[in-house]
Amino acid sequence: MNTIHKLLLALPFGLLALLACGQGAWAGQNNTDALRIDSGPISGTADGDMRTYLGIPYAAPPVGALRWRPPQPVAAWKDVRPCTEFGPACPQPRQNPNGNYSEDCLTLNVWTSAKKPGARLPVMVWIHGGAFNFGASSLPEYHGANLARRGVVVVTLNYRLGPLGFLVHPALNGESARGVSGNYGLLDQIAALKWVRSNIAAFGGAPGNVTIFGQSAGSRSVSLQLLSPLSKGLFARAIAQSGGPIIGSEYLSPDFKGDMAAVSRMGQELAKRLGCADASDAIAAMRTKSAEEVVAAAACSTSVFETGLFFAPVFDGAVLPKDPAVTFLAGRQHRVPVITGSTRNEGTLYLKDEKELTLARYEAFLRARFGSETPAALAMFPAKDDDAVRAAIDRVISVGANAQPARFVARMAAKAGRKAFLYQFTRVPGTMMARQLGAFHGVDLAYMFGNMAEADGYNAMDVELSRQMMTYWVNFAKTGDPNGPGLPVWPTQKSETHMEFGDTVRTGTGLYRDACDFIEAQWGRSLKQ
Repeated sequence: MNTIHKLLLALPFGLLALLACGQGAWAGQNNTDALRIDSGPISGTADGDMRTYLGIPYAAPPVGALRWRPPQPVAAWKDVRPCTEFGPACPQPRQNPNGNYSEDCLTLNVWTSAKKPGARLPVMVWIHGGAFNFGASSLPEYHGANLARRGVVVVTLNYRLGPLGFLVHPALNGESARGVSGNYGLLDQIAALKWVRSNIAAFGGAPGNVTIFGQSAGSRSVSLQLLSPLSKGLFARAIAQSGGPIIGSEYLSPDFKGDMAAVSRMGQELAKRLGCADASDAIAAMRTKSAEEVVAAAACSTSVFETGLFFAPVFDGAVLPKDPAVTFLAGRQHRVPVITGSTRNEGTLYLKDEKELTLARYEAFLRARFGSETPAALAMFPAKDDDAVRAAIDRVISVGANAQPARFVARMAAKAGRKAFLYQFTRVPGTMMARQLGAFHGVDLAYMFGNMAEADGYNAMDVELSRQMMTYWVNFAKTGDPNGPGLPVWPTQKSETHMEFGDTVRTGTGLYRDACDFIEAQWGRSLKQ
């Protein structure tokens, strides 16, 4: 056993007795008898103090006539359903041919260390990232055992992605009881949260003490769920890591701003690409196409320099309000405590394959995002020569698409009378990617889930930082405040401070204040408090 594994084993507060099914206390240590959820009995796997259930369906397969419709209830079953393997990932670009992908992908996973069904442990529901077009709950970095061992029930979920999850089309508007289309992936997340409310007690969780948390598009999803009237009452706290409520996402890509009309035009273009635009029923014709054909026709790209079809959440006035900033400013978001923040080098991941970064290309990048304010943007985010362009774009993305949206969400929560905690992650571990990209977008995931190995470049400093972050996150899930014994005090956002998770854990003030104020001014609204 290497040093990292020994240290990781020291992370839990203590080993808990293994779960097994029953009406009172869980049974024997190796018991894997079935437990019952709303849709039928399931069985899982046991490993020491941890009980794991994988690939649990939370909604009907969104296939055939159910494609591009809100999620429907899953069909019940009578026999025990083994839930011992992850469900398929949702269809997405550049699928690994050896991977497991299917349109029948609406499943979730549960890790629990509860000693008995009535333990009522806090629940943490993870929403994965991937630009709303990639990713899956089965990725190794999201495995929840290390976090669950600290006294919570961890749930991770799949949701529909890309054109299958966020298609907007006039014909779909006519099918909808709300008169709008799109946001199916967000509706999937809401269906999963309803599943948690109805079923998590069987796993020892507390239905009324749910924290949603996510990173990247998962973080944007968390911020959007703060706004959705359909998710009201489904969670008590929220953690948004590297991504706000679409506001600011245009600094990552000008197409990524939630505009209903623009995304509707993309939906009609997709119909053309599929050869369905002139059909008497374009949507029926599109439903005959395979998921792979739909995804390939969309040809999604997350490059910061390319534009094209890009399917993501839209502000439709039904699932989401039409104006998110106004909704926040009016205090109409769900009033729950929040943790929100970003990493220091959010942009480097998007630039890692870019070779020709010139001043001319940088100015075009700024012009696409700032228009007539490009000279002011160049003054705020200067680059004196070609060699300085990479760092300048990294800073635009770090501030515009991540740090300022995080500051905004934290300020709005504080304005609404709820505790809000802001952070920046700056630690650069010895991993191959971090040596190249710094504190890159997603570097914090290994720390927050505790999934790291010495062979990958982590050391004892990283393990200690992981211990502290997991403790903060779990404390927040338990009480709505991350602070606790043995941890540096994390002040609330009211004091304009943030916590820095770096080589040491310490507080700072005025994170990117001038640059954040500049980005805030570009939104065209008075958002200052």
